[in-house]
Parts: sequence; C-alpha cells; structure tokens
Amino acid sequence: MKLKPKITIADHFADLEDPRIERTKRHQLIDIITISICAVICGADTWVDIESYGRAKYEWLKKFLELPNGIPSHDTIARVFSRLKPEQFQKCFLSWIQSISCLKERRSNRTGWQNSSPFLRSRRRSKSNSYGQCLGHQSKISFRTS
Repeated sequence: MKLKPKITIADHFADLEDPRIERTKRHQLIDIITISICAVICGADTWVDIESYGRAKYEWLKKFLELPNGIPSHDTIARVFSRLKPEQFQKCFLSWIQSISCLKERRSNRTGWQNSSPFLRSRRRSKSNSYGQCLGHQSKISFRTS
C-alpha cells in the first residue's frame, strides 16, 4: 500500500507537540502555526505583525482554518511559540519546505516554464538566495517583540 504524500502545512506539523494545557487552548495549534508561516512569508517580523496579518486576511484564512475563536492575539502567538520545542518545529518546517520545493521542481519540469523567465534563470545562478540562508541555518527561531 502506497502512503499518501504530505501536502498541507497541517500534514507536516501534525506531529508537533502542543505544549499548552488542554483547558487553556482557545486556538488550535495548527491555526497559530499556519497564520504565522503565512505572515512571515508576507514580510511580518513581529508578533504584532503576525496578528495584524491574520486580522487582515481573516476571510481568506477561514476558508482552510477552523479559527473557532477568531485570530489569536500577538501575546497568544508569542506565548505558544516560546513554549514550542525548536528542534521539533524545525523538523516539521523543513519537511514542509522540502515538500513544496520538490512540488515546485516537479511542476516546473513538467511545464518547462522555468526556462522562459529571465528572473528565474538569474535566481538559479545565484549562489546565495534568501531561502537557503534562512532554512539551512541552525539557530533558534525568534521574532522581535516591538
């Protein structure tokens, strides 16, 4: 039997241990993780930025997240991330990044679009791109608080 490939952020972060006490959970861990990842990809670099992103994109996020109590506050997001095990988070995050990297490569090989764009050709030639620098780095993930 062939295993179903992991496709979504939720698939890759399913094994991430939630450090919170059950009775204090108002927001699902995967909702906090997904909002944070999307916000950071879009340029957020503080907890407040992540909350602002979530509020601005609430209608879109509701299409694929449960958000039972709306968007978590910046304090909640910071508190959850401060209690996560960095090694576990990194393992899940890198798994997700590698899967979308492979997906992108498979799609580009199938369509041949990567050969038509001068921007993409120049990015492939570049020895140091921001994605490789960030994702290959072993330091602890942190955000500025102000």
